[in-house]
Amino acid sequence: MAASIACPPRGVYVPAVAFFHADETIDFDAIRAHLTRLARGGVDGLVIQGSNGEAMHMLHDERQQVLRLARDVLDEHGKAGAVIVAGCGAQSTRETVQLCREAEVAGADYALVLPPSYWVGAMQRPVIFSFFDDVASASPIPVLLYNFPAVTGGIDLDSDLIVSLAAANPNIVGCKLTCGNMGKLQRIAHDPRIGRPFAAFAGKTDFFLHGLVGGSHGVIAATANLLPKTHNHMLRLYDEGRLAEAQELQTRFSRADWALVQLGIAGIKAALHKYYGYGGGRSRRPLGSAVDASRLDGEVDAALGGLVELEKSL
Repeated sequence: MAASIACPPRGVYVPAVAFFHADETIDFDAIRAHLTRLARGGVDGLVIQGSNGEAMHMLHDERQQVLRLARDVLDEHGKAGAVIVAGCGAQSTRETVQLCREAEVAGADYALVLPPSYWVGAMQRPVIFSFFDDVASASPIPVLLYNFPAVTGGIDLDSDLIVSLAAANPNIVGCKLTCGNMGKLQRIAHDPRIGRPFAAFAGKTDFFLHGLVGGSHGVIAATANLLPKTHNHMLRLYDEGRLAEAQELQTRFSRADWALVQLGIAGIKAALHKYYGYGGGRSRRPLGSAVDASRLDGEVDAALGGLVELEKSL
């Protein structure tokens, strides 16, 4: 593989939620409406079948159907250069490579891959290194490492492991750090051992500005499902040196992000229904319980409502 493989463009990426009918079949109309709003919001990329997209609850053919829909929507409504990142993590190297190949056929530009975590005790450093190196070597699209200890039984990729993988395999072009470790992000973003552009993304709105200060490539953030334009506004504030305004917006972002964390994935969908009129607060089982709309009142609405008004004004 050539050493000139491009990393994703810097900017705002949305790990798009997926919508389901009451019988748990995929609600493609709601997904199309959502992805269209995100694309028109000027995002730099869509992450399809990330954690918030409930990849772990989808069959292979369902993943491909949603990816094809996302490709169509982004091509029709997205800005030039916007890309699709597909969640491709699985518990075996073989299935992960298969998901990468299927994602490429369905129109994805990059693969986002979690470390396998079923056999947590066996996932020692050499095993994890070999897993990612093998996947990246076989994948037809470039790979981003996904570090999210909360969904991998506590497995936490440290900066030395990430840098070593990036230096060893040119098809590993970035990482998403949902762990929130800003020291780790800083080290990765400025490590000379990688020797080429490498996209280290902050993994939550909660530390979007902190990541930019540390040298991040942007953010992949669940709250951007609600506020894509406002996230782009944050990036502009930072790039223009308007740090006081950026700090004020980050405070509002952090309050909103925390409110959504309390509600879970279904809560993001319920908020989308409340503020934008599509979808609904439902996930596939075992997460299948819908969020009561009344839980979006009071403090949650106080944290979200003003930002939604800002979003609609931009």
